[in-house]
Amino acid sequence: MKASQFFISTLKEAPADAEVVSHKLMTRAGLIKKLGAGIYNYMPMGLRVIRKVEAIVREEMNRAGAIELTMPVVQPAELWQETGRFEKMGPELLRIQDRHGRDFVIQPTSEEVVTDIARQELRSHKQLPKNFYQVQTKFRDERRPRFGLMRGREFIMKDAYSFDKNQDAAKASYQVMAQAYRRIFDRFGLTYRAVAADSGAIGGDLSEEFQVIAATGEDAIVYCPGSDYAANMEKAEALAPAGPRPAPAKAMQKTPTPGKATCADVAELLGVPLTTTVKSLVLATDETNAAGETVKSTVWLLLLRGDHDMNEIKVGKVPGLAGFRFATLGEIEDHFGCKPGYLGPIGLKKPLKIVADRDVAVMADWICGANEVDFHITGVNWGRDLPEPDFVADLRNVVAGDRSPDGQGELAIERGIEVGHVFYLGTKYSKAMNATFLGEDGKPAFFEMGCYGIGITRLPAAAIEQNHDERGIIWPDAIAPFTVVVCPVGMDRSEVVKATAEQIYADLLAAGVDVILDDRGERPGAMFADWELIGVPHRVTIGDKSLKDGVVEYQHRRDAAATKVAVADILAHVKGRIAV
Repeated sequence: MKASQFFISTLKEAPADAEVVSHKLMTRAGLIKKLGAGIYNYMPMGLRVIRKVEAIVREEMNRAGAIELTMPVVQPAELWQETGRFEKMGPELLRIQDRHGRDFVIQPTSEEVVTDIARQELRSHKQLPKNFYQVQTKFRDERRPRFGLMRGREFIMKDAYSFDKNQDAAKASYQVMAQAYRRIFDRFGLTYRAVAADSGAIGGDLSEEFQVIAATGEDAIVYCPGSDYAANMEKAEALAPAGPRPAPAKAMQKTPTPGKATCADVAELLGVPLTTTVKSLVLATDETNAAGETVKSTVWLLLLRGDHDMNEIKVGKVPGLAGFRFATLGEIEDHFGCKPGYLGPIGLKKPLKIVADRDVAVMADWICGANEVDFHITGVNWGRDLPEPDFVADLRNVVAGDRSPDGQGELAIERGIEVGHVFYLGTKYSKAMNATFLGEDGKPAFFEMGCYGIGITRLPAAAIEQNHDERGIIWPDAIAPFTVVVCPVGMDRSEVVKATAEQIYADLLAAGVDVILDDRGERPGAMFADWELIGVPHRVTIGDKSLKDGVVEYQHRRDAAATKVAVADILAHVKGRIAV
């Protein structure tokens, strides 16, 4: 490709609404152009990146035995009504009607459609396993689209769906996909982690997120530097605290804490470590009748150490707390006789269920609210001052320095951007849609399913968040819009420069290198600034002065300075620097 024949449109300044680095640089480099809120044109330079991402994904999916098809962006509501998602899914699901008043959705994902295909086409166990995938446009009506392609409304996704005859076979299909994803992300040339993720209402342990490591990532990734353990914050668990609980050493005492409504403020006032304080969180669960009306509410008190934060996923798994909500102010005052900020488990007006985090359960002489404004209680001990809790459970987010659950060291935390997810679905969709096949015993059986997604258009944005500097993008070789740019200086004024540039360009093309020749006649500063902003990883610069010495200059996008290379050796040098 020659630059004069391509479309290059760079900007000196990012648009005012661009908040994160990837959004700023993708816009400035001319990779994307905003059409509406969360909706972007993929410009020629950006589309080249997307096509390279798609090619790697397709190659590895095909290698893993998956079969490509394409399902419609616009899907009949009837299928979504079968699973209940048409009603249950929030406003993120864009619902439309055709001219006849029939309901449709703009797909955010395709479990219903692919399950419909399976129940019509896969009739016997002899046809299993099967894994269908597509690379297709999706739409989620985000309430607040932001960060460019990181959280857009329209996006491209690779979604795959496996169908198996039993759980063992489904788990084997899951592992095939998990390994394929590792090959895919290895080929992208990005630093990533595969982390254990929560499986939600489906349960089980077969769920992994693929996170590109970046300081600007929205997700917290927990890992052990001394082992392979990695999980997202929702799933991460530290080793249970070592026991036994220390014996009481202090008398329980009501202590004035005027105006100090947080654990941190109380600890500072009393001159004690924050780890000696206990925070009270009040939740409630509701029982409803057939009409959906609340007939009974139960109030719960959760106790966590003052320096810890509640993990809502873990709390929802405590027996009886599924579907919990935070208690109302009226419920709190009814049970505690006090407003939030000074709550505690001693001196309750009404009994309630108490759930202590594992760390709190082994604490002695701790501090909690006195259920009276401006007062806390110090020297509190289980057994002596209040009964043992109704439940003890892991309720909190882990923190750096916690012991790893595999016993191989301490946990560390870094930020990541989720770009892929592999997930075992079980029979959730096949049962809802009565999708069966004839099993080996001659009886109908429900498909065991898995789903596997990669954010095709999100991935370039994640790559930029991980790979950039003050001058612009730094693409990994595998997904760069062009791998090499040839930059002749004064090409329009020197026949030698022009001839050398075109020969090097031709040699690189013949060697199968994805190269662009900048024949626009731009000044060197402007030309270099464009390609550094766009992020092409390898640059060959040709000028009259260097050619007199028989050399050209090579510089990788990460190199601090250029390297002089003999003209005859430049092809081999560039090929040697390109990541395989």
